[in-house]
Formats: sequence, C-alpha cells, structure tokens
Amino acid sequence: MRLVLRGARWPGDVAVRDGFIEAVGDVAREPGDTVLDCGGAIVTAGLVNTHHHLYQWMTRGRAVGCDLFGWLTELYPVWARLSVDDVHAAALAGLAELALTGCTTAADHHYVVPRGDDSVFDAIGEAARIVGIRLHLARGSMDLGRSAGGLPPDEVVEDIDAILASTERVADRWHDGETITVTVAPCSPFSVSPQLLRESAALARSRGLRLHTHLAETLDEQRDCLERFGRRPVEVLDDLGWIAEDVWVAHGIHFDDDEVKRLGEAGTGVAHCPSWNGRLAAGMCRVTDLVAAGAPGGVGVDGAACTEVGGLYPGLRQSLYTARQRAGRADAFSPADALALGTSGGAACLGRRDIGRLEPGYRADMAVWAGEDLDDAPDPVAGLVLGPDRRARHLLVGGEPVVTDGVLQGGSVRAFRADLARRARRLWP
Repeated sequence: MRLVLRGARWPGDVAVRDGFIEAVGDVAREPGDTVLDCGGAIVTAGLVNTHHHLYQWMTRGRAVGCDLFGWLTELYPVWARLSVDDVHAAALAGLAELALTGCTTAADHHYVVPRGDDSVFDAIGEAARIVGIRLHLARGSMDLGRSAGGLPPDEVVEDIDAILASTERVADRWHDGETITVTVAPCSPFSVSPQLLRESAALARSRGLRLHTHLAETLDEQRDCLERFGRRPVEVLDDLGWIAEDVWVAHGIHFDDDEVKRLGEAGTGVAHCPSWNGRLAAGMCRVTDLVAAGAPGGVGVDGAACTEVGGLYPGLRQSLYTARQRAGRADAFSPADALALGTSGGAACLGRRDIGRLEPGYRADMAVWAGEDLDDAPDPVAGLVLGPDRRARHLLVGGEPVVTDGVLQGGSVRAFRADLARRARRLWP
C-alpha cells in the first residue's frame, strides 16, 4: 500500500512506499492509495540535528552570562547529581521538542556518566524509541579530571578501560545503523587525554563506527592546547588520526585557512551551532568556507542549557544570519543554503546517504509545515526559513507518523515536561 502526500504548495505531491520516497512532484493516483492532505503546506526532508546534549534539559536557564569554561565549571557539579531516570526524562522532553519542530534525526553527545553508570545510554536509546525519531547516540566520555590538568571535576570522569568497555557494550546493545547509530565520542581536547582519543579512534574503526568530538569552540580551548601540547586543536587531533572522513566535530569556530583546507581535503564534517555560539559570544563558524572546501556542514542545537529553545528550526535562520554577518555580504548564504545545511548537509556530517533529501530512493523522513501564511511569499523556501518560527504540522520517519496535526504520537508532551520540571526543581540551589 502506498502513502501519498497530496496538494503541497512545494514541492508538490510525495509518494511513499515501504518507508522510502517513491516519487516527488506530479504523482498519478493509484487504487488503494492512502492520502495525507497537505493542501497549502510546504514539505521538506526532515531536519537533521548534528549535535545535541539532551541531558541539559535538566539545567536550562543557568550560567547565562558565562564564557564556556565558566559555564562548564558552574554546571559540572550539578550534572554530577543526575540520575539515570533524570537523563531519561530529559531525553523524552528534548526529543519530543525536536520532533515537534521538524527534526527526524538527532545526534546526542552524552559525556557525563555519574558514578560510572552507563545505563544512561540505555535511557536515551529507550527515549528515542518512544518518541520515534532516528538517533545517533554518541557515547561521550571524559578521563582528564581537574587533578590531572583537565577542566572537569574528578567525580565526573571515567577510567579509560571502563570507557572503552562501555562503548563496546553500548554499540552491541543499540547500534543498528538505521534507527539508532552509535558513535564513539570523547568530549573535547581539554577534558580527555591523548590516549583516550587514540584508543577511541582505534575502537571505532575496528567496528566501523563514526567519531565525534567538540573542536575549536573557543579561544580558551586554543590556549589550553597550545600550553599543553604546543599545537593548535586541529593539529592535536590530526596527529591522533582524528581529521578524517569518518569524523565530524562540533562548533569549529577558530579555524585558520590551512585548517579549513585540511578539513575539506579530509572530508571531516562540522556541526554548526550558531545559536549557542552567539549566546556564548564564542565567534562565528566559517561554515561557507568549510563547505566550499569540501567539509560536510550541518546544523546543531547543542543542548537546552545552551540554547533554551531546544528545537532545530530556529537554527536554520540563525545559520543564515551568522553566515551573512561573517561574510559581510547579503548574498553569501541563501535560504535554500540554510535548508540544505539543516537536511542534506546534516546527513552528510553523520555519514548518512539514505536521509536528508526529498528525492526518490531516500528514506521517507519528512516534515510538513503549515504554509497558508506564506501564500504572499513568491519563494516558499525563503518564506519558510526567514518567516516566523513554526512547528511541524506532520512529521514522518520512514513513512510512519511521529507528529500528526501538531500532536506527538509517542506520548504526552505535557506529561514529559511536567516530569522534567519536577526533577529539575530538585537541582535548584
């Protein structure tokens, strides 16, 4: 049986069969079609969130005037108090918000494992199954505590052997490469040792998994690497085998021209998190330069303690504003570029060739956006990206409904939020 989305203003009809897009445009009717009326709407590929920290929904509204190191110093002790159930509650609320704002795939980088209890990763995987969107589950880690010269307090770091064994377990339990994809993801150059970076890369490549970390987010990070290693962050990671096509990094703000060229040649992806970078005053990612050099580029939310909105949709517009501000030209980045960054670019960052495009042969991961207020806009994509924030009317993952008429199908958003708020209040001073 075939599902047909009919009557969309852009790009026309979309036919779905067995979870994949069969046709786009003018789709002839067939007996037995199931029809989803999209009259006046705009249909896009589902948004792909390339960098998130779902657990941070527990600590929104804190450290609002800090730089990165100050923000982390304030929040690490709070995060150390999170339980597995807290992480599950935060993941449910965070993934629900992503779905309601058009996201069909999310990469969650979880690197805080209080008391070494790695069932936090099971809690996140189970939440993704309840909500119904695809998850790239990044088994994050930190082994360089404050007593060893790192930034995190010692109580939130783990032993390398425990990290590697846990990563194997998480991959065995959750990785299927379609609905849940496990990634090996030491946190950042200032919270992990070179040994952990090196051994994580070896483990990932032995299992065919991708690698992810934070990189070149702030000048403090750059100074830390220069003091500890005598090299810039990209040089440190390159020496450890981390600048490669099976890697994507988060933020990527402070790259020089040679580093942009090196990342492009290697095909290393960059998750652009423009809203968080603006909140932190960390700088502006050279996303247009990176993409032009050949580095896959996507958009990331980067956690609700970073950008309290929690949805990916506003990041499309912010990526456009940031790119134009940095270039000093209004033609440097178009609404279509922003939408591509949030869909096909994000898929490329994650190493996915089956999602992120509204084309035959791709998985039927799609967002349907109300477009009645854009009838006066000659370019529906420009109207969508530059217009007011909106929520998905419908969201389909593999052709299956995740959001219908603006309502999440996998659970009560109100209940998710109430449970989260009750838990978060426990952490208030």
